[in-house]
Amino acid sequence: MGPGGISPWSLLLILVIVLLLFGTKKLRNVGTDLGGALKGFKSAMSDGEKQAKEAKDSLEQEDGESSTQNQHRESVDEKDTADKKSDGS
Repeated sequence: MGPGGISPWSLLLILVIVLLLFGTKKLRNVGTDLGGALKGFKSAMSDGEKQAKEAKDSLEQEDGESSTQNQHRESVDEKDTADKKSDGS
């Protein structure tokens, strides 16, 4: 028994019937078209992953800049508070 409960002889018989029905030229064209479609799909997937990674990196950079700006604001606020306390004494 082969994959899915089909014997190798049954698979060979199906292959011969398909060859007789469509011929080798049509099957070659179908194979070429299918290969091109798979290549295009893989290319689109890798491009999509690359764009997603770039978007994630840019968001992380923006988050890093925001936290740096927030830290700077907090330190300025602390200095202002300390200056006001020292002016009031």
